[in-house]
Amino acid sequence: MRKEVQWLLEEKYSGKPTKQFYKDIKRLNHGEPLDYVIGFTEFLGCKIDLSKKPLIPRPETEYWVKKAIENTKNKWPKICLEANFRPFKNIKTFKNLSSFCFSGQNLRILDIFSGSGCIGIAILKHIENSQVVFADKDKKCLEQIKINCKINKIKKSRYKVIQSDVFSKINGKFDSMFANPPYIPTKNKNKVQKSVLKYEPKKALFGGIDGMFYIVKFLKEAIRHLNRKGKIFMEFDPPQKKDIEKLLHKYKYKNWKFYKDQYGKYRWVVIK
Repeated sequence: MRKEVQWLLEEKYSGKPTKQFYKDIKRLNHGEPLDYVIGFTEFLGCKIDLSKKPLIPRPETEYWVKKAIENTKNKWPKICLEANFRPFKNIKTFKNLSSFCFSGQNLRILDIFSGSGCIGIAILKHIENSQVVFADKDKKCLEQIKINCKINKIKKSRYKVIQSDVFSKINGKFDSMFANPPYIPTKNKNKVQKSVLKYEPKKALFGGIDGMFYIVKFLKEAIRHLNRKGKIFMEFDPPQKKDIEKLLHKYKYKNWKFYKDQYGKYRWVVIK
Protein backbone atom coordinates (compact mmCIF):
# COMPACT_ATOMS: atom_id res chain seq x y z
CA MET A 1 0.00 0.00 0.00
CA ARG A 2 2.88 2.38 0.79
CA LYS A 3 4.18 2.02 -2.77
CA GLU A 4 0.72 2.71 -4.23
CA VAL A 5 0.35 5.85 -2.11
CA GLN A 6 3.74 7.05 -3.34
CA TRP A 7 2.74 6.43 -7.00
CA LEU A 8 -0.52 8.28 -6.40
CA LEU A 9 1.32 11.26 -4.91
CA GLU A 10 3.80 11.43 -7.77
CA GLU A 11 1.50 10.69 -10.71
CA LYS A 12 -1.61 12.64 -9.75
CA TYR A 13 -0.33 15.32 -7.39
CA SER A 14 3.24 15.90 -8.65
CA GLY A 15 4.61 15.14 -5.20
CA LYS A 16 2.49 17.78 -3.43
CA PRO A 17 -0.21 16.37 -1.09
CA THR A 18 -3.57 18.15 -0.98
CA LYS A 19 -6.89 17.52 0.79
CA GLN A 20 -8.03 15.50 -2.21
CA PHE A 21 -4.88 13.38 -1.95
CA TYR A 22 -5.91 12.17 1.51
CA LYS A 23 -9.41 11.42 0.22
CA ASP A 24 -7.82 9.35 -2.54
CA ILE A 25 -5.85 7.38 0.06
CA LYS A 26 -9.19 6.39 1.59
CA ARG A 27 -10.32 5.15 -1.83
CA LEU A 28 -7.20 2.99 -2.01
CA ASN A 29 -7.82 1.69 1.51
CA HIS A 30 -11.32 0.61 0.43
CA GLY A 31 -9.78 -1.47 -2.36
CA GLU A 32 -10.36 0.75 -5.41
CA PRO A 33 -7.71 0.05 -8.07
CA LEU A 34 -4.84 2.54 -8.15
CA ASP A 35 -5.33 3.33 -11.84
CA TYR A 36 -8.93 4.42 -11.24
CA VAL A 37 -7.86 6.59 -8.31
CA ILE A 38 -5.09 8.22 -10.35
CA GLY A 39 -7.54 8.54 -13.25
CA PHE A 40 -5.35 7.26 -16.04
CA THR A 41 -2.68 4.72 -16.95
CA GLU A 42 0.03 4.39 -19.57
CA PHE A 43 -0.09 1.89 -22.42
CA LEU A 44 2.82 1.67 -24.86
CA GLY A 45 3.65 5.33 -24.41
CA CYS A 46 0.03 6.49 -24.68
CA LYS A 47 -1.92 8.17 -21.87
CA ILE A 48 -5.16 6.25 -21.30
CA ASP A 49 -7.84 8.11 -19.37
CA LEU A 50 -10.05 5.88 -17.21
CA SER A 51 -12.72 8.39 -16.15
CA LYS A 52 -15.57 6.25 -17.57
CA LYS A 53 -14.29 3.21 -15.64
CA PRO A 54 -13.50 0.86 -18.56
CA LEU A 55 -11.48 -2.30 -17.98
CA ILE A 56 -8.00 -1.33 -16.81
CA PRO A 57 -5.38 -2.34 -19.42
CA ARG A 58 -3.27 -5.28 -18.26
CA PRO A 59 0.51 -5.76 -18.58
CA GLU A 60 -0.11 -9.01 -20.50
CA THR A 61 -2.12 -7.09 -23.09
CA GLU A 62 0.54 -4.41 -23.40
CA TYR A 63 3.15 -7.12 -23.94
CA TRP A 64 1.45 -8.87 -26.86
CA VAL A 65 0.16 -5.69 -28.48
CA LYS A 66 3.73 -4.40 -28.65
CA LYS A 67 4.78 -7.62 -30.40
CA ALA A 68 1.79 -7.46 -32.76
CA ILE A 69 2.51 -3.84 -33.71
CA GLU A 70 6.12 -4.76 -34.50
CA ASN A 71 4.85 -7.69 -36.59
CA THR A 72 2.47 -5.42 -38.51
CA LYS A 73 5.07 -2.70 -39.12
CA ASN A 74 7.62 -5.23 -40.38
CA LYS A 75 5.20 -6.96 -42.76
CA TRP A 76 3.70 -4.24 -44.93
CA PRO A 77 6.63 -1.93 -45.81
CA LYS A 78 8.60 -4.76 -47.43
CA ILE A 79 5.75 -5.52 -49.81
CA CYS A 80 5.31 -1.83 -50.62
CA LEU A 81 8.98 -1.44 -51.43
CA GLU A 82 8.76 -4.35 -53.86
CA ALA A 83 5.73 -2.91 -55.57
CA ASN A 84 7.09 0.62 -55.78
CA PHE A 85 10.72 0.06 -56.71
CA ARG A 86 11.21 -3.40 -58.17
CA PRO A 87 11.07 -3.54 -62.01
CA PHE A 88 8.44 -6.00 -63.24
CA LYS A 89 8.38 -7.42 -66.75
CA ASN A 90 4.90 -8.78 -66.14
CA ILE A 91 2.54 -5.80 -65.89
CA LYS A 92 -0.18 -8.00 -64.32
CA THR A 93 2.16 -8.93 -61.48
CA PHE A 94 3.02 -5.28 -60.94
CA LYS A 95 -0.64 -4.27 -60.80
CA ASN A 96 -1.43 -7.01 -58.32
CA LEU A 97 1.43 -6.01 -56.04
CA SER A 98 0.65 -2.32 -56.41
CA SER A 99 -2.93 -2.97 -55.38
CA PHE A 100 -1.69 -5.04 -52.46
CA CYS A 101 0.73 -2.28 -51.52
CA PHE A 102 -2.05 0.31 -51.56
CA SER A 103 -3.74 -1.73 -48.84
CA GLY A 104 -0.46 -1.71 -46.93
CA GLN A 105 -0.07 2.04 -47.26
CA ASN A 106 -3.51 2.58 -45.75
CA LEU A 107 -3.80 -0.19 -43.22
CA ARG A 108 -7.41 -0.69 -42.15
CA ILE A 109 -7.34 -2.13 -38.65
CA LEU A 110 -10.14 -3.25 -36.35
CA ASP A 111 -9.85 -2.90 -32.58
CA ILE A 112 -12.80 -4.97 -31.43
CA PHE A 113 -13.96 -5.25 -27.78
CA SER A 114 -12.13 -1.90 -27.54
CA GLY A 115 -12.88 -0.93 -23.93
CA SER A 116 -10.67 2.08 -23.17
CA GLY A 117 -9.36 2.08 -26.74
CA CYS A 118 -5.79 1.48 -25.53
CA ILE A 119 -4.96 -1.06 -28.26
CA GLY A 120 -6.23 0.98 -31.19
CA ILE A 121 -4.66 4.17 -29.87
CA ALA A 122 -1.27 2.46 -29.52
CA ILE A 123 -1.63 1.27 -33.12
CA LEU A 124 -2.46 4.77 -34.35
CA LYS A 125 0.49 6.20 -32.43
CA HIS A 126 3.04 3.64 -33.60
CA ILE A 127 1.90 2.77 -37.14
CA GLU A 128 1.80 5.93 -39.21
CA ASN A 129 -0.13 4.47 -42.15
CA SER A 130 -2.92 2.99 -40.02
CA GLN A 131 -6.62 3.76 -39.81
CA VAL A 132 -8.54 2.16 -36.95
CA VAL A 133 -12.16 1.21 -36.44
CA PHE A 134 -12.94 0.93 -32.72
CA ALA A 135 -15.87 -1.36 -31.91
CA ASP A 136 -17.54 -1.91 -28.55
CA LYS A 137 -21.15 -2.38 -27.46
CA ASP A 138 -20.85 -0.30 -24.26
CA LYS A 139 -21.74 3.40 -24.77
CA LYS A 140 -19.45 4.45 -21.92
CA CYS A 141 -16.54 2.77 -23.65
CA LEU A 142 -17.32 4.62 -26.87
CA GLU A 143 -17.18 7.90 -24.94
CA GLN A 144 -13.93 6.79 -23.31
CA ILE A 145 -12.34 5.99 -26.67
CA LYS A 146 -13.16 9.45 -28.02
CA ILE A 147 -11.67 11.05 -24.90
CA ASN A 148 -8.49 9.03 -25.27
CA CYS A 149 -8.14 9.75 -28.97
CA LYS A 150 -8.37 13.46 -28.16
CA ILE A 151 -5.86 13.24 -25.31
CA ASN A 152 -3.38 11.44 -27.57
CA LYS A 153 -3.95 13.94 -30.41
CA ILE A 154 -5.21 11.41 -32.95
CA LYS A 155 -6.66 13.03 -36.06
CA LYS A 156 -10.38 12.31 -36.47
CA SER A 157 -9.78 11.31 -40.09
CA ARG A 158 -7.77 8.29 -38.90
CA TYR A 159 -10.43 6.53 -36.81
CA LYS A 160 -14.08 5.63 -36.40
CA VAL A 161 -15.90 4.62 -33.22
CA ILE A 162 -18.78 2.19 -33.72
CA GLN A 163 -21.26 0.70 -31.26
CA SER A 164 -21.38 -2.95 -32.21
CA ASP A 165 -22.12 -6.28 -30.53
CA VAL A 166 -19.11 -8.13 -31.99
CA PHE A 167 -19.64 -7.80 -35.79
CA SER A 168 -23.30 -6.70 -35.76
CA LYS A 169 -22.50 -3.19 -37.10
CA ILE A 170 -19.13 -3.85 -38.74
CA ASN A 171 -18.81 -3.54 -42.51
CA GLY A 172 -15.97 -4.26 -44.91
CA LYS A 173 -12.68 -6.08 -44.50
CA PHE A 174 -9.53 -5.36 -42.53
CA ASP A 175 -5.79 -5.84 -42.91
CA SER A 176 -5.46 -6.64 -39.21
CA MET A 177 -7.80 -7.31 -36.31
CA PHE A 178 -6.88 -6.89 -32.66
CA ALA A 179 -9.24 -8.61 -30.25
CA ASN A 180 -9.27 -8.75 -26.46
CA PRO A 181 -12.68 -10.30 -25.75
CA PRO A 182 -14.17 -10.95 -22.29
CA TYR A 183 -12.82 -14.44 -21.60
CA ILE A 184 -12.81 -15.18 -17.87
CA PRO A 185 -15.10 -18.17 -17.14
CA THR A 186 -17.90 -17.28 -14.74
CA LYS A 187 -17.21 -20.60 -13.02
CA ASN A 188 -13.85 -19.08 -11.95
CA LYS A 189 -15.42 -15.96 -10.49
CA ASN A 190 -14.24 -16.86 -6.99
CA LYS A 191 -10.62 -16.76 -8.22
CA VAL A 192 -10.84 -13.14 -9.38
CA GLN A 193 -9.48 -10.42 -7.08
CA LYS A 194 -12.17 -8.81 -4.92
CA SER A 195 -11.19 -5.30 -6.01
CA VAL A 196 -11.54 -6.31 -9.69
CA LEU A 197 -15.00 -7.78 -9.07
CA LYS A 198 -16.13 -4.76 -7.09
CA TYR A 199 -14.84 -1.96 -9.30
CA GLU A 200 -14.15 -3.14 -12.86
CA PRO A 201 -16.93 -3.79 -15.44
CA LYS A 202 -18.01 -7.44 -15.23
CA LYS A 203 -19.22 -7.47 -18.85
CA ALA A 204 -15.64 -6.74 -19.93
CA LEU A 205 -14.31 -9.60 -17.81
CA PHE A 206 -16.59 -12.62 -18.12
CA GLY A 207 -17.30 -14.62 -21.25
CA GLY A 208 -19.88 -17.16 -20.09
CA ILE A 209 -19.55 -20.32 -18.02
CA ASP A 210 -16.38 -21.45 -19.85
CA GLY A 211 -15.26 -17.99 -20.97
CA MET A 212 -15.64 -18.92 -24.65
CA PHE A 213 -18.92 -17.16 -25.53
CA TYR A 214 -17.40 -14.07 -27.21
CA ILE A 215 -14.42 -15.94 -28.60
CA VAL A 216 -16.79 -18.27 -30.47
CA LYS A 217 -18.87 -15.37 -31.80
CA PHE A 218 -15.76 -13.50 -32.88
CA LEU A 219 -13.97 -16.36 -34.65
CA LYS A 220 -17.14 -17.53 -36.38
CA GLU A 221 -17.50 -14.20 -38.20
CA ALA A 222 -13.99 -12.72 -38.27
CA ILE A 223 -12.81 -14.70 -41.29
CA ARG A 224 -15.43 -12.94 -43.47
CA HIS A 225 -14.03 -9.54 -42.49
CA LEU A 226 -10.35 -10.34 -43.01
CA ASN A 227 -8.42 -9.37 -46.15
CA ARG A 228 -6.67 -12.12 -48.07
CA LYS A 229 -3.26 -11.46 -46.51
CA GLY A 230 -4.65 -10.17 -43.22
CA LYS A 231 -3.98 -11.30 -39.66
CA ILE A 232 -5.92 -11.61 -36.43
CA PHE A 233 -4.26 -11.01 -33.06
CA MET A 234 -6.37 -12.29 -30.16
CA GLU A 235 -5.90 -12.56 -26.41
CA PHE A 236 -7.32 -15.48 -24.42
CA ASP A 237 -7.16 -17.35 -21.11
CA PRO A 238 -4.33 -19.96 -21.17
CA PRO A 239 -6.60 -22.99 -20.44
CA GLN A 240 -8.67 -22.10 -23.56
CA LYS A 241 -5.86 -22.91 -26.01
CA LYS A 242 -7.15 -26.36 -27.05
CA ASP A 243 -10.75 -25.17 -27.46
CA ILE A 244 -9.56 -22.29 -29.64
CA GLU A 245 -7.60 -24.69 -31.85
CA LYS A 246 -10.77 -26.70 -32.39
CA LEU A 247 -12.66 -23.55 -33.37
CA LEU A 248 -9.95 -22.54 -35.83
CA HIS A 249 -10.25 -25.93 -37.54
CA LYS A 250 -14.05 -25.73 -37.48
CA TYR A 251 -14.19 -22.29 -39.09
CA LYS A 252 -11.54 -23.19 -41.68
CA TYR A 253 -8.75 -20.77 -40.81
CA LYS A 254 -5.57 -21.64 -42.72
CA ASN A 255 -2.83 -21.29 -40.14
CA TRP A 256 -2.11 -19.88 -36.72
CA LYS A 257 0.47 -19.79 -33.97
CA PHE A 258 0.09 -19.46 -30.21
CA TYR A 259 2.44 -17.29 -28.15
CA LYS A 260 3.29 -16.97 -24.48
CA ASP A 261 3.14 -13.79 -22.43
CA GLN A 262 5.93 -12.36 -20.28
CA TYR A 263 4.96 -14.78 -17.51
CA GLY A 264 5.43 -17.89 -19.65
CA LYS A 265 1.70 -18.60 -20.19
CA TYR A 266 0.00 -19.01 -23.55
CA ARG A 267 -1.90 -15.72 -23.86
CA TRP A 268 -2.31 -14.68 -27.51
CA VAL A 269 -2.65 -16.17 -30.93
CA VAL A 270 -1.84 -14.92 -34.43
CA ILE A 271 -4.31 -16.21 -37.04
CA LYS A 272 -3.94 -15.93 -40.83
